[in-house]
Amino acid sequence: MHNINYIRENSTEFDNAMKLRGEDSISSKIIEIDKIKRETQTVLQNILSERNKLSKEIGNLKSKNMDANEKINKVEELKLKINSLKELENIKDNELNSILSRLPNIPHNSVPYGKDDSDNKFYREWGTKPKFNFKPKHHYEVGENIGLINFATATKLSGSRFVTLKNQISKLERSISNFMLDKHTEENGYVEYSVPFLVKEETLFGTGQLPKFGDDLFTAGDDLWLIPTAEVPLTNLVRNEILNINQLPIRSTSFTPCFRSEAGAAGKDTRGMLRQHQFTKVELVSIVEPHQSENELERMLTCAESILKDLNIHYRVMTLCTGDMGFSANKTYDIEVWLPGEQKYREISSCSSCGDFQARRMNTKYKNGDKNIFVHTLNGSGLAVGRTLIAILENYQMEDGNVEIPEVLVKYYNNKTLL
Repeated sequence: MHNINYIRENSTEFDNAMKLRGEDSISSKIIEIDKIKRETQTVLQNILSERNKLSKEIGNLKSKNMDANEKINKVEELKLKINSLKELENIKDNELNSILSRLPNIPHNSVPYGKDDSDNKFYREWGTKPKFNFKPKHHYEVGENIGLINFATATKLSGSRFVTLKNQISKLERSISNFMLDKHTEENGYVEYSVPFLVKEETLFGTGQLPKFGDDLFTAGDDLWLIPTAEVPLTNLVRNEILNINQLPIRSTSFTPCFRSEAGAAGKDTRGMLRQHQFTKVELVSIVEPHQSENELERMLTCAESILKDLNIHYRVMTLCTGDMGFSANKTYDIEVWLPGEQKYREISSCSSCGDFQARRMNTKYKNGDKNIFVHTLNGSGLAVGRTLIAILENYQMEDGNVEIPEVLVKYYNNKTLL
């Protein structure tokens, strides 16, 4: 959510920022609605004050057995005006919130301008592409050839964009998630949470998925929705709270299934496990003071990268342009892992700083002296477990069809070195 005071005082800058995010200029409409709302509030306060004054006068007249009918009639007239003004105030408040809640975050000044992912900028890379003396297969070919990945059965159970994993690959997925959680909690300073997979509408509003992106979510009825990422419950743990400055920074992590309708992905990545309705992910969330958020984003990125470094898998980091960032983000890094079977880079993590955008939606502040200040929130994948599984299958595949287990995972895999 945006600061209305900022929009009033910086209307041109706000419109320019929204244009960078593909939105039309709208500050004049916002300011006009806000003006009517504030003027209504001023008139309402004056009338309420007048009514209170008349009520006291009526009480005095009645105590003296004097006629108060004229003032009583005046109070009744004022009540009608008060009701009308409150209704108008409520209408304008809802209208204002409806507009503001659907506008994306303002990009950080370091974010490159661009329209789509082709305008993203290279930031850094690590490792080298593996070399094979045979033509590497896609992950689904590796898994299907040994009978451990099955899309047909999943389609029978649930429809398209689902998969069943069996035996060693199912165990490998579990090993990956355990390794990630141990790394982030024991070395990277995050606290592990087990969180609900169903959340209320107001929880999704807090992190920015609702109201604009309802079509991307699965609803479970009774005001409950399946989480698209653990970012949603983890960030909302502090919703409607005033934190003590000594509690910050808060760093949390969770391993959860994630559910996405992929409403805008028709025809994209229909083969394999890259784009599923249900997948697993280890999420990282930070709650920090405003001056810490830029450094915290770099720290979070380094923590996510450390997983791929330990797995010894080549990747690159891209800074997303204004046209490719998520709704709530003001700056995002994507980690893209190299997939030899596809011969291309694929996103395996997004690490984003949201500034105070989500905090305003959640009404989350911290106390600094005698001031209550909105916190800054950050989130990132540390990593997408399914896509990490894909990366291992493709980068560690062998000519005989087997897959080598990365050294760091061997202890999680009953000390076996092959799939």
